[in-house]
Amino acid sequence: MSLILRRERLIAALDVPTAAEARQLVEKLGDSVSFYKIGLELSTSGGYFELLDWLVKRGNRVFCDLKLHDIPETVRRAVANLRGRGVTFLTVHADRGVMGAAVQEKGDIKLLAVTVLTSTSQADLAEQGYAGKLEDLVLARARAAAELGCDGVICSGLEVAGIKAKLGTRLLAVTPGIRPEGGDVADQKRVVNVAQAFKNGADYIVVGRPIRDANDPAAAAASIQATIAGIFPS
Repeated sequence: MSLILRRERLIAALDVPTAAEARQLVEKLGDSVSFYKIGLELSTSGGYFELLDWLVKRGNRVFCDLKLHDIPETVRRAVANLRGRGVTFLTVHADRGVMGAAVQEKGDIKLLAVTVLTSTSQADLAEQGYAGKLEDLVLARARAAAELGCDGVICSGLEVAGIKAKLGTRLLAVTPGIRPEGGDVADQKRVVNVAQAFKNGADYIVVGRPIRDANDPAAAAASIQATIAGIFPS
């Protein structure tokens, strides 16, 4: 596994309606963030690929959080279209056929398999017809991701320790659902704070609303970076 730069462990989610607003947020954040997530909302607003190219040209890392989930051939071709554009991470759902097809075309992209969304609870899974434990499902999907050649997984900080205990460093663990202690969790259900996520073994965290909605987004990001610096000496 390649060395992870400390300042890149924070991935700021550009969860805003338009590419223009995304650029404004990036410029507002300045040097406090160097790694950005562009996701589903921006992909339907126009200007997605222009934003991607702009971020790459600036020297930023880019995480395309598209959570691809379709028939394997469609996923394979979609992944091929993203190769060579400077994308660091791309998400696909942890379906075996989907992951296998995506791996065939990933090239220079690191593929992250979405295990169970952090907005999903045990009760939600039961309603969907799954009778097992949520953490067992996450681990099973992480194992499949490793077997099929994915580079990492998206999982809650609550499940990172179990994945690392069973699979070691075979997979990167990228953790969304980050909320400050006592903060509003909104639609997230399996949340941790920054320190807990890294203590449990996360390699990267994805932070959206706590930065985006802060009175001073750059200060909020800088505070998270300071916490990360206290955890990782270099």
